[in-house]
Amino acid sequence: MNPLCLLAVHAHPDDEASKGAPTVARYREEGVRAVLVCCTGGEEGDLQNPQLAEAGGPFFGLDPAQTKAKLAELRPRELDESVAAIGYTDLVMLGYRDSGMPETEPNQHPQSFNMAPIDESTGRLVKVIREYRPQVLLTYPDDQQGYPHPDHLRVHDISMLAFERAGDPGWYPEAGEVWQPLKLYYSVWSRARLLAWHDVFVEMGLESPYTAEWFERPNHDDRITTRIPITPEQWSARNRALRAHATQVNPEGSFWFGLPDDKQVEAYPYEDWILARSLVGLPEEGTLESDLFAGVRESVSQ
Repeated sequence: MNPLCLLAVHAHPDDEASKGAPTVARYREEGVRAVLVCCTGGEEGDLQNPQLAEAGGPFFGLDPAQTKAKLAELRPRELDESVAAIGYTDLVMLGYRDSGMPETEPNQHPQSFNMAPIDESTGRLVKVIREYRPQVLLTYPDDQQGYPHPDHLRVHDISMLAFERAGDPGWYPEAGEVWQPLKLYYSVWSRARLLAWHDVFVEMGLESPYTAEWFERPNHDDRITTRIPITPEQWSARNRALRAHATQVNPEGSFWFGLPDDKQVEAYPYEDWILARSLVGLPEEGTLESDLFAGVRESVSQ
């Protein structure tokens, strides 16, 4: 039985598809256990697929309140389909409500992720970590200026605290036997990848969805420590997962699906990560890791 395990912490259904899915698919092919923690139910998502509101579609003729209720009904099913497409072995819902955006009514909802005491939500994540015993955690970065959603910010906060507290018997003694993860990574959409895809759109005579504002966002390429090679098949798993979230993704949209899978991977055959915490050493200066479990495999095999 493969002793390796990774655990990814995401804010809403669909985040697991848009961030890190090919990497997870790659490790699942290797037999690594992969646990998805989804912190909220995504109740405040908007309908992003106009086809579903056309005559005969599930949202046809619904008013805004009915649309929200229908979204809340469908999103768990979409998440299950996405999890299957990527290959996650385990799905854990942390149990909070989508917080919505700042200065909105949902942001102050008493059951929202945003309103939960930080020690409580961290404790829930620590309990999951101690149960599944991952060596590697995947989470959101410390700098989220490009999309400062309250739930994404909170995912980062509790992930960092849980990494520190899961192995400390002084924290949450009721949450099970202590377990110390060994590495923690931030997901990142690298500037290099967006530029590579933009160039392919231009070369093919297509309008690129990566307009100027995309390249005005903070650039974290200098922080990248880890570059995971991915195949077209693993990239296709990501796109199947995205399409599973039919309410959240426009299947005709060029942002996600404007290029064939093989063209996207040919232009940039990697997913990038930032190693934020490591108890098993760091990459040599000037080199990039090609394995999230670098340094871990050795310790597990001893």
